[in-house]
Amino acid sequence: MTDKGFNVLNNPFLNKGTAFSENERKELSLEGLLPPQVQTLDQQVEQAYAQFQMRSSDLAKRIYLMDIFNENRVLFFKLFSEHVNEFMPIVYDPTISDTIENYSRLFVDPQNAAYLSINNQDNIEQVLKNAAGNREIKLVVVTDGEGILGIGDWGLQGVDISVGKLMVYTAAAGIDPKSVLPVILDVGTNNQKLLDDDLYLGNRQKRVAGDEYYQFVDKFVNTAENVFPNMYLHFEDFGRDNAAIILDKYKDKILTFNDDIQGTGIITLAGILGSLNISKQKLTDQVYLSFGAGTAGAGILKRIFDAMVEAGLPEVEARKRFYMVDKQGLLFKDTEGLTPEQKPFARDRFEFDNADELTNLEAVVKAVHPTIMVGTSTQPGSFTKKVVQEMASHTDRPIIFPLSNPTKLAEAKAEDLINWTNGKALVATGVPADPVELNGVTYNIGQANNALVYPGLGLGALAVNAKLLSDGMINRAAHSLGGIVDTTKPGAAVLPPVTKLDQFSLTVANGVAQQAIDEKLSDSTDAKAAVENLKWEPKY
Repeated sequence: MTDKGFNVLNNPFLNKGTAFSENERKELSLEGLLPPQVQTLDQQVEQAYAQFQMRSSDLAKRIYLMDIFNENRVLFFKLFSEHVNEFMPIVYDPTISDTIENYSRLFVDPQNAAYLSINNQDNIEQVLKNAAGNREIKLVVVTDGEGILGIGDWGLQGVDISVGKLMVYTAAAGIDPKSVLPVILDVGTNNQKLLDDDLYLGNRQKRVAGDEYYQFVDKFVNTAENVFPNMYLHFEDFGRDNAAIILDKYKDKILTFNDDIQGTGIITLAGILGSLNISKQKLTDQVYLSFGAGTAGAGILKRIFDAMVEAGLPEVEARKRFYMVDKQGLLFKDTEGLTPEQKPFARDRFEFDNADELTNLEAVVKAVHPTIMVGTSTQPGSFTKKVVQEMASHTDRPIIFPLSNPTKLAEAKAEDLINWTNGKALVATGVPADPVELNGVTYNIGQANNALVYPGLGLGALAVNAKLLSDGMINRAAHSLGGIVDTTKPGAAVLPPVTKLDQFSLTVANGVAQQAIDEKLSDSTDAKAAVENLKWEPKY
């Protein structure tokens, strides 16, 4: 039975608002339920953007845009597509951190999410079916809310990251919004502020961990695979102790992806490749220092290491070029509490005359002379002038990526990095940064925004119905982006601009789809045609 009347107006996948034609209004029992003037989509976009501009704060702007999202997906994504650069920091990072921290207090609409509780596991299948309705779901973004952005454990409120991530998939790569589903696995929270808040909407209990937790995740994955057989499963912002374990368990069995481990690694590799295109240096000559050795830092380091090996450096030689620094300083093999991801890159103390002194970033930089320094530490200002100038004294074009976000957690400001190195530093940041003027040159700052890569990766994999997401497909994505950098202009950015997100997503998607075909992970034969066929456009 076709939805009619207010059921149509209240369905964001069907609603056109004032753009319903006179015939549609008759057929759908909408006569008299809308003002009589029939508008075009372009008129609605103009109207909505004017209202957007009237909002005084980024949070107010985001709440307004979410109202449109809740009412009319086509209008939302048409508006988003025309103002991508302006909307990205509003719809996603950094403004989304405000709505996550205040999700329960700002709650208005569930935004078609599936809320799964560890205390009620018998209804997982029914919840997924309820959330999907009659839609064919192809893309699921799931979180358990433990490692949200740089702001930590936000329990059920982390569902907003799943919603936001899926918005970017659609805006950047044209994934049909009818085919996506945000999911939250509510296993409790260790955030006492939430547990003490009588308006908190999640389970008010400490996080469940261990076997019980992993069994719940497993039950969700298996059920989702059965309910949505053509699913691409994206894990987002799981905690440091669980993320890699979960990815390793499923990556060789189903089509799955972890953005924090793999996505951040891809975009950082792409930025490094772009930097080396500018400096005309070789990847295999670099010395890499990771400041921050958690899920993101270790995942990035492993991706760069794999790329070095792929470029011809023997594993033993490549491993000597990587250093991990965390809050206790350089990680050594006898450092207590090393994770499985850290162990292969921990160093021997006998390599250094002053091993006991390597307890801070400056001491390590002096000892190892890195040419690449990537920050995922969430320690604001830790890339100090002293540290940066020490690094720059040993390499002509230091590659420095302070990636922690939101802005208040960044290791350094792009402007300082450019000024401290007299324009030599090749910089990418985790959040948008304005161009920097120095000595008559405008230095454009690349944003190491995963949105440049994960939407195209998903589109490419889904388009050819890939069986798995291979390392080859992931590397193809990084090389697709890294090759786009304009090396002819002084001050060129090391990554392509977010303003052309849709174009670059298509480049990535075509490369990934072709790689899947080449690796016999797909039965498709024409990558470009498959990508084009899956791509959705916001139009009535």
